[in-house]
Amino acid sequence: MTCFDRRDLGLLLLRLGTGGVLAAHGAQKLFGWFGGHGIEGTGQFMESVGYAPGKASATAAGLAETGGGLLLALGLATPAAGAAAAGAMAGASAVHLPSGFFAQEGGYEHAASLGLTAAGLAVTGPGRLSLDHALGHVLDRGWMVPAALGAVAAGTAVVVGARNRRVRRQQEGEQEGEQEALFEE
Repeated sequence: MTCFDRRDLGLLLLRLGTGGVLAAHGAQKLFGWFGGHGIEGTGQFMESVGYAPGKASATAAGLAETGGGLLLALGLATPAAGAAAAGAMAGASAVHLPSGFFAQEGGYEHAASLGLTAAGLAVTGPGRLSLDHALGHVLDRGWMVPAALGAVAAGTAVVVGARNRRVRRQQEGEQEGEQEALFEE
């Protein structure tokens, strides 16, 4: 096997593994598969962690994970697929950030790893063992990488920023309520 062949096989394995995990996570959100809670349950969870409206947030996250994951696994529209998946994982990382890095403590380790791998695949490309290659890279042009990553980064910054403001306001409201209760006693 030449280095070029090894690279293509390695990219295929990364795409299949990362894309498969992302697609399964998204299917939990969208369809309730693999022990997930579907749109309703995931929407309620999204609301509880500051993503509002919850149902729309669950749908967007589920589509980004399922669609991005499937497209990454297939090696199709790799810049857009990787960017969408990375954006979804940035949103998930924001939820887990207060728990630290390690997943065993509820941290962002898993989401960050998936997101960085998806972004890396968007930048690197899918390799020759992909639908993008078979189709002549019509959905995998060089200019698409910064366009997709930039658009998703901007959108993610807006969504995560709004979520962080909601969480901060909620926490400030809870603290005010606790202080009022102390003075009433």
